[in-house]
Amino acid sequence: MKQNEITFLVVALILAAVVGGVVGDIVGFYLPQGQVKTLFTQHYQKIGFEPTTFNLYAISFTLGFRFKINFVSILFIILVIVYFKWWYL
Repeated sequence: MKQNEITFLVVALILAAVVGGVVGDIVGFYLPQGQVKTLFTQHYQKIGFEPTTFNLYAISFTLGFRFKINFVSILFIILVIVYFKWWYL
């Protein structure tokens, strides 16, 4: 696998998660209250760690990294993986 293909895959997976989250929120806005809305759009899984602040007297910086993934984000990620396998492998 070439470096360009790996870079494309990583960027595509990140974009799929972001776009899937946005699409899930938009679809969830129009769905009526119920189990489907809760399952597809309002149930997020948080992956990562909480922001931590380091204060070194003259310099202060914060480190943190967290993903909020819902069901629609996972569907978009699976579609990107299928697309990648179909075109590049």
